Amino acid sequence: MPIKVGTDTAQVRKDLTVGSKTYSYYSIPAAQAAGLGDFSKLPAALKVVLENMLRFEDAGFTISVDDIRAFADWGANGGKNPREIAYRPARVLMQDFTGVPAVVDLAAMRDGIKALGGDAQQINPLNPVDLVIDHSVMIDEFGNPRAFQMNVDREYERNLERYTFLKWGQSAFNNFRVVPPGTGICHQVNLEYLAQTVWTDTDQEGRDVAYPDTLVGTDSHTTMVNGAAVLGWGVGGIEAEAAMLGQPISMLIPEVVGFKLTGEMVEGTTGTDLVLKVVEMLRAKGVVGKFVEFYGEGLDHLPLAQRATIANMAPEYGATCGFFPVDDETLRYLRQTGRDEDRIALVEAYAKENGFWRGAEYAPIYTDTLELDMGSIVPAISGPKRPQDYLPLTNAKDAFAKEMAETFKRPMDKAVAVAGEDYAMTSGKVVIASITSCTNTSNPYVMVGAGLVAKKAHELGLNRKPWVKTSLAPGSQVVSEYLEAAGLQEHLDAVGFNLVGYGCTTCIGNSGPLQPEISNAISEGDLVATAVLSGNRNFEGRISPDVRANYLASPPLVVAYALAGDMNIDLTSEPIGQTPEGKDVFLKDIWPTNKEIADLVHATVTREAFQTKYADVFKGDEKWRAVETTEAETYDWPATSTYIQNPPYFQGMGMEPGTISNIEGARILAVLGDMITTDHISPAGAFKAETPAGKYLVDRQVPQREFNSYGSRRGNHEIMMRGTFANIRIKNEMLDGVEGGFTKGPDGQETTIFDASMAYQAAGIPLVIFGGEQYGAGSSRDWAAKGTNLLGVKAVIAESFERIHRSNLVGMGVIPFEFTGGDTRKSLGLTGDETVSISGLDTIQPLQEVPCTITAPDGTAREITLKCRIDTAVEIEYVENGGVLHYVLRNLAKAS
Repeated sequence: MPIKVGTDTAQVRKDLTVGSKTYSYYSIPAAQAAGLGDFSKLPAALKVVLENMLRFEDAGFTISVDDIRAFADWGANGGKNPREIAYRPARVLMQDFTGVPAVVDLAAMRDGIKALGGDAQQINPLNPVDLVIDHSVMIDEFGNPRAFQMNVDREYERNLERYTFLKWGQSAFNNFRVVPPGTGICHQVNLEYLAQTVWTDTDQEGRDVAYPDTLVGTDSHTTMVNGAAVLGWGVGGIEAEAAMLGQPISMLIPEVVGFKLTGEMVEGTTGTDLVLKVVEMLRAKGVVGKFVEFYGEGLDHLPLAQRATIANMAPEYGATCGFFPVDDETLRYLRQTGRDEDRIALVEAYAKENGFWRGAEYAPIYTDTLELDMGSIVPAISGPKRPQDYLPLTNAKDAFAKEMAETFKRPMDKAVAVAGEDYAMTSGKVVIASITSCTNTSNPYVMVGAGLVAKKAHELGLNRKPWVKTSLAPGSQVVSEYLEAAGLQEHLDAVGFNLVGYGCTTCIGNSGPLQPEISNAISEGDLVATAVLSGNRNFEGRISPDVRANYLASPPLVVAYALAGDMNIDLTSEPIGQTPEGKDVFLKDIWPTNKEIADLVHATVTREAFQTKYADVFKGDEKWRAVETTEAETYDWPATSTYIQNPPYFQGMGMEPGTISNIEGARILAVLGDMITTDHISPAGAFKAETPAGKYLVDRQVPQREFNSYGSRRGNHEIMMRGTFANIRIKNEMLDGVEGGFTKGPDGQETTIFDASMAYQAAGIPLVIFGGEQYGAGSSRDWAAKGTNLLGVKAVIAESFERIHRSNLVGMGVIPFEFTGGDTRKSLGLTGDETVSISGLDTIQPLQEVPCTITAPDGTAREITLKCRIDTAVEIEYVENGGVLHYVLRNLAKAS
């Protein structure tokens, strides 16, 4: 449908010649000249969305001129106009923990559409999809030269079924590529190789079209690529699958908070210290559901790798994304990482021509702003269980002592001997020190900094403490290339930071087992062991079942804490170790200068290294090439597999959707507190034989050594529904003093959440969950919603929701509700024995308020008002269909 407001498509679609090539593009200045509104002061992040509207309106999609004009109204209204729009990203990024269930769903949809009389080939990604296998390597072996190869071998032993399935998907589906294990972490591969900043494609008339590179990803840290001016954010696998199949992302035009950076970093500080402060500030500001755009003269002194670290942690500060506009640093990074020179020239020309360039005159309108002088940043860590719990390094020791007294309520001085060792374990001992995660391993400045700390420590005769499990898991092979070239890897090896794999490892909970004697001592003494990692997440129960306090830190500080071995040491004033001669060594003795770091980065991080390491990125090693699979159109589900099973979502589905029904007489499955994360709802790590998931595997003769993790089992709904709400640290307020996935069953007795759910479903009784603030924070984990659905939960009632999980719940047909009028689970005095009825759902409209009746066992009833968080009209259709994939499947079947 061409634009009709005093113009035609030709006046908005323009040509841009760069070098010898001419591209068509959709011009925002031309749209303004055509009378569609004043877009000149829009933030660059929002201009990306506006361009999307212009391009797809011209392509005949259901986008109206009013949708385009709404962006001008956004600026006129001070950065606010929550109009619903349909946004279509250019591509999709996945990792294997979330990607396997997504491919399972696509395979099941092929079966489903055939059952409805359609063609299996209708189930194919319409947009490019890249899946990077990065979540499966575990740190079984560490601290020796064999660690990498042994962990890779073990990874293939554990995951061959999954890898065979993914290889089938690569051959069965169009537009679907797999980056094999051992290559890197998806976000770092995306930043260093896949992303183009300006994307190009050929239209139906054979013309080359240039437009902003955009994506959604099935991992919340997809936002990392926004550091390179690529607009992307995390969605659940459900939403990503819909996007793959051509379904637009239904969203409201977001508010955009401007974060002004001034000054520059001072001696002794790192990009990690900066991002931890940014997380604290933005969490306090409140940016859930909003874009954050960084601007100001401070960006002139902020390398793109450090921008990417800030963008990576958008989920931790709660924003949809944290965006950096295109500028000279963007071009420098694209050149350094091996992008084609023609592409770099196109990025510069397009950004300047279409209003995406951050020059000296860049001064957009923002919904709100805040400011930070980077010269005020000090060394810091964050913990013990939330990324926003910012701690200047000078306060870390005292803060841990306070946590021991107030949170953990443990004595500081209790010591437990470790069998066979000459040391004892006490609370505060650092048992895991891990340089891990794309968040920081993408930044050469902190990685070289870590190598220099290791070098100086090694030369002074220092080593890690013997109780510390150390690991180095870079986000790409390029990191190993420059650490080797700088002569730093040998020193990292010497203090225990040998390469253990290229993947997420500790950050996702794949830290592997501790030495049994250490684990036993921690358990015997009920001690608070600690971990220090360079990742982005430190939620309860995530990093290791033996560790209660987890701290985020820069890679150099991770090395320092491995040397010190104890959170009860003040790294800023106390010695972290002694030389062989007994001389005290302080942190300042081994900390490199900014110039030392910068000189090595400039000398060793080269364009050639990126080009070499990414030359055969999809080829894989001999192990990957040896994985055998079929080229069948549909998947032959192996009946005995404990990794891959045909999910029940589409079985017996008819052609017509249902209606949304009122909820009558529901029982409460759990009453949960504030900041219940998707790790609480659907943990990713290891599980034991006595859990419902463990019993399922034991019944199928799988030994505990082969359990792997919840994350690796996400292709099997039977395990994942048993693992829902099964985090070892989750607390159901229906029970007193109990941790783990337990609740009251229909008989009022304590039982597992899974067993209670099965009993209620057998009796035909619907279920609800109650929660507090920031329900569903953390990862874009579709199984947190899928598992909730399969447990028979019809509604989740909370004080507030994090963006991705709310969307995922709707995408699975589970209705989210928010309290109104000051009501909370606490003010209502819920015990979990009540019944819950919610009416008005049969005529529900977006964001409508509805009555809810809560009836106590003695018959006393109380009516409250809830706000239904079905936010848009299309989301109502999703729920009517039972979920977004059912909606897509029915539409495709009808079209055929």
